[in-house]
Amino acid sequence: MDTMELRKALERGRTASDWVESVARFFAEGDLTYGHGTDNPRDEAYWLIRAQQGWSEQAWTAPPDSGLIEGIIDLVRRRVAQRKPLAYLLGEAWFAGLRFRIDERVLVPRSPLAELIENRFSPWRRLQPGDRVLDVGTGSGCLAIAVAYHCDGVSVDATDISADALSVARRNVRDHGMEERVRLIRTDLFAGSTGLYRIIVANPPYVPSERLEELPPEYRHEPITALDGGRSGLDVVDRLLAGATNHLAPDGLLVVEVGEVEQAFRSRYPRLPATWLEFGRGGEGVFLLTHDELAGYLHA
Repeated sequence: MDTMELRKALERGRTASDWVESVARFFAEGDLTYGHGTDNPRDEAYWLIRAQQGWSEQAWTAPPDSGLIEGIIDLVRRRVAQRKPLAYLLGEAWFAGLRFRIDERVLVPRSPLAELIENRFSPWRRLQPGDRVLDVGTGSGCLAIAVAYHCDGVSVDATDISADALSVARRNVRDHGMEERVRLIRTDLFAGSTGLYRIIVANPPYVPSERLEELPPEYRHEPITALDGGRSGLDVVDRLLAGATNHLAPDGLLVVEVGEVEQAFRSRYPRLPATWLEFGRGGEGVFLLTHDELAGYLHA
């Protein structure tokens, strides 16, 4: 299917679902890689169409607006030609039921940690108003803002070494009205954070350096500093483990995503009493440790 055929298919379409199917066919023939909010061409097409409709339920159920066709074709063409994640083309991504504005200064939000946050960290911890959470390497601010949104009365400190990323996060904090609940700190890991936290959560860089050039083109649009985990992929994770107990409350919990280097992590830390989480919506490579488990391991 070429763009002329796509235009004709959209002109013939009688429902928004017809449009989704036509765009999905175009994507399926485009040799695309997914993983930035969707994992298949139909879901990607649905996201594109709904975003162009402004996420209006009325627009979704009404006959399609032909005035949107040219904009849709332009986005579809760019998605295939540039191999750029749709989130960057749209300037938006969804995480934990919330919409975030993003661009190529930050990773596209997609962590399975969304499910844990939506469940308010239950059953592992039951957060209370006044509890403090630290989000290390906040990027777009999606983790920090989602925690504040889903966990009433909790305050969140969010750190990142990138001034560019914090500019994006700051805009998202404002958009969600979280200025009083989420504090952004430009720093490396824990430096600059004060006091103890009930939960520390982190989605650090964990792609081994030698793997970066092997990534599909979509991933190479993302900031390399947010992906590059060093030779083993565990450089930042090692530092997190070494410093976390100094910032965790006695009943605190450390939650870290290591994604594709889970097996490398298990091999490096065979005696670490980490609990590996399972997610109903898919995703893996997330472990948690209590303060005492981590302190006991480091002491031993």
